[in-house]
Amino acid sequence: MIPADWTPHRRDDGELVGWIRPDGEQWVPVDLLGHPASGPGEWLDAEETLESRGLSWLAEIWMLEGDDTDPLGVRLVEVTPGRVGEAGRVVVQTDDFGAIDAPVERFELPWPSPPTLRPRRPGESGSSPYG
Repeated sequence: MIPADWTPHRRDDGELVGWIRPDGEQWVPVDLLGHPASGPGEWLDAEETLESRGLSWLAEIWMLEGDDTDPLGVRLVEVTPGRVGEAGRVVVQTDDFGAIDAPVERFELPWPSPPTLRPRRPGESGSSPYG
């Protein structure tokens, strides 16, 4: 759920790119997954961080780590932060590698996203549950 003291930040076209939250006398930019995009700073710096980051990072392949399995390569399908006082969710699905007929598995995660969902590291391919 989004805390009441977070201020939504939108691009010029109106698309939400994150929030800015207070941190003492400073401000922290928060990305759409609910995590700090940088450390505390001035308001204008927080705005610049969110605007320069944009939304393209959401389209990357992510890794979903499991307890007993190798990390799975996944794509974000839905990011719903919820409203003030409401729970949100993040939905990911296994990467289909561009194949229209590949089976995929979906996972519903809480929002903010848990540490088990992370960006793919350089050189990391991730496994597929289908071989």
